Amino acid sequence: MTLDTRTPARVFLSQQPWFGTLDAATRQTLIDAMVLQRAARGELLIRRGTPVDAWWAVLSGMAKLQTEGPDGRVSAFLGVPAGDWFGEGTVLKGGHWRYDVLALRDTTLIGLPLPHFQQLYHSSLAFNHFLVERLNLRLGQAMTAIEVGRLRSPEERVAQYLSMFCGSGVRRITLSQEDLGHLAGLSRQTTNRVLKAFEAQGWISLEFSRVDVLQPEALEAMLSRRG
Repeated sequence: MTLDTRTPARVFLSQQPWFGTLDAATRQTLIDAMVLQRAARGELLIRRGTPVDAWWAVLSGMAKLQTEGPDGRVSAFLGVPAGDWFGEGTVLKGGHWRYDVLALRDTTLIGLPLPHFQQLYHSSLAFNHFLVERLNLRLGQAMTAIEVGRLRSPEERVAQYLSMFCGSGVRRITLSQEDLGHLAGLSRQTTNRVLKAFEAQGWISLEFSRVDVLQPEALEAMLSRRG
């Protein structure tokens, strides 16, 4: 689906730090080339094994990156809020997607088609700087996920993933406790217990399928005490 220049997608592109460094003709070419992908809550946006044909960001809603083991158990490793890109390492490598991307609520993705991604990669210094920042962020998140999974308590696991969302500018997180538990590697019951404890301390407030982070500094303090 090609974008109309009056849609919010144009605004999204204009907010990218590398977009303004391009000449007017290239900017217009990208606006005309961008594509949208929509899915309702619980539906797949990208299926594992499909060819990589674009670099995607969440335009609205929220997505979850996950894999499924031979026994059917789901392992979710990243939640992606609106405004955030994902999969840059996979796009650089090429081939096929190695995980499923699931809509956690009604979600729209915006995609930079692969030929245009490659052209920017080979010609735009600002675009490459942005990619390096993204890859460094993902490396840090991966290292944190390894540490969280091996060493940290359930409270620290939940705090870590809530802090990740806050770091992306999201404090009102529309996410079920089951999905948050998948990200943190915890059962729904354990996740509920931890969230109730955080709420009792005034750090968060809970609504149906939503967590509002009221004191992100308290979550960060918990994590830094361990670090």
